[in-house]
Amino acid sequence: MAADLKVLHDQLTQLLGDKLVSAEQKLGELTIVVSAADMLSSLMILRDADSLRFEQIIDLCGMDYSEYADGAWDDKRFAVVYHLLSVSKNQRLRVRIFAQDDDFPMLESAMNIWSAANWFEREAFDLYGIVFAGHNDLRRILTDYGFVGNPFRKDFPLSGHVEMRYDPEQQRVVYQPVTVEPREVTPRILREENYGSEGRAHA
Repeated sequence: MAADLKVLHDQLTQLLGDKLVSAEQKLGELTIVVSAADMLSSLMILRDADSLRFEQIIDLCGMDYSEYADGAWDDKRFAVVYHLLSVSKNQRLRVRIFAQDDDFPMLESAMNIWSAANWFEREAFDLYGIVFAGHNDLRRILTDYGFVGNPFRKDFPLSGHVEMRYDPEQQRVVYQPVTVEPREVTPRILREENYGSEGRAHA
């Protein structure tokens, strides 16, 4: 396996050249990073080069690195990770591409390379707010149309921003600010210094 990854690494280095920002082999898998500017051309090479032939995208997910490594991360906040499969070569590859703008993360759509990227990109858009330029139907796919925010971002509140309910007077679903009260989630035994001592005193 290690020998196969070494061969794959060498092929990627030769074919991608300066487009290859970094490559890391870990836990029997190879992860490469390419820049957003070289994204589409790099993905096309991965799909079409005779020695690679990554014909399938089996997953695509957003990433929020804002609290990564206990807050020690000092690079771009948002990335998209592509999990590729070559059926003909029997090999897998993970590709990470960072969005350059933390305030408005955007990458090119990979739909014209792998049509299966369609719903994956919609999911990353919905949950992380990552925009995919060139996607022909970029809209939410898991949350409701009236949902506010992106729930997989690290700064998204656990209670959310709005809640919905059916209003019998208006006879429709309405949205309103969240009314959930914050709860103390620290176990009682940790937040009360003398917890349990009263019971022992009466025993």
